[in-house]
Amino acid sequence: MTERKRLPPWHEQFRLPDGRELLIRPIRPEDAAPLVGGFALLGPDEVRQRFLYAMKELSPEQAARLCQPNPQTEFALVAAEPLPPGEALVGAVARASIVPRTREAEYAILVSHFIAGQGLGRKLMQKLVKWSRGKKLDRLYGDVLDSNQAMLQLALSLGFKRTRDDDTPGLVRVVLDLNE
Repeated sequence: MTERKRLPPWHEQFRLPDGRELLIRPIRPEDAAPLVGGFALLGPDEVRQRFLYAMKELSPEQAARLCQPNPQTEFALVAAEPLPPGEALVGAVARASIVPRTREAEYAILVSHFIAGQGLGRKLMQKLVKWSRGKKLDRLYGDVLDSNQAMLQLALSLGFKRTRDDDTPGLVRVVLDLNE
């Protein structure tokens, strides 16, 4: 009988339907350089849908900040090649951040078009929901461009409710009540 290798918390091997293997794991400081390098592979629409505005590059400072979340108030995962952090190409990033002085967190997910549409976004969102519930939060929300139908459909399928932000045309807030 062979013993399965136990993975650390928040680590999960994920096989895409096309057969490629990824490792979902917490983001690490060593991921900053691969994030900066991989940013150039993203299309302008992918960047706009995640950051809600156009960006030509991810600066090393931005990447370093993203790769060092505050464990008390932030949670960030990557889906990467099953190589050591710093060597692995990162194909997706998911993040939740508790809004100061509230019991809610804002989420953001970016899945590269190279691996989109294969269930990875759903898996990452489920992990963000689990983390938020573990923090005993009341709500998890995200602001999504109304043109980002894939993210809106994913959120709605997971129980998020759609609300419109009147201050920002073209933007939809999706909210999950974590107490239901």
